[in-house]
Amino acid sequence: MKTPLRAMILVLLLASCGGSSSNPPRDLDNACTILKQRPEYHRAFKAVERKWGVPIHVQMATIHQESKFVGDARTPFRYVLGVIPMGRQSSAYGYSQALDATWGEYLSAERRMGAKRNRIKDATDFMGWYMNISRQRNGIPLTDARNQYLAYHEGHTGFNRASYNSKPWLVGVASKVEARSLMYRDQIAGCRLR
Repeated sequence: MKTPLRAMILVLLLASCGGSSSNPPRDLDNACTILKQRPEYHRAFKAVERKWGVPIHVQMATIHQESKFVGDARTPFRYVLGVIPMGRQSSAYGYSQALDATWGEYLSAERRMGAKRNRIKDATDFMGWYMNISRQRNGIPLTDARNQYLAYHEGHTGFNRASYNSKPWLVGVASKVEARSLMYRDQIAGCRLR
């Protein structure tokens, strides 16, 4: 076997062993473990808490629901006749599952043309921006994970119209986000983080 071929095989093997944004942290039920395992997450969450005022536990619970901390998460494919793929259910992508149009609004409003949805610091900054608009337009406190999630899912107008009331499954999901947020809050209070 020639040396360049060996080198290429070695590089491919090493690259396949490395972590990526598609690999979530272990133990998603433990905020301390997540923050210790991924210090870049902790830095991103703290930056958003300082800039936008959204508590770390609210950010974490929302990301857990949206992507389970998978940076390149996408919605499932739609199928015709159960076998023919017809595209994805929506344009939602990344940690925050931001839709193309809403992400575009964020990029323009914040002048962050280089931001990427699969980068934790950009995804969390987007969430802070969006949740502040929810606070301004709909009066939702930044600490209210349940209603922030409903506005995040339904959009500001949908939340204002209470469109979620016709979706009992979504109301149930929002309650789970709230419960996870409170669990993360209590865990973080006991964490020994830098």
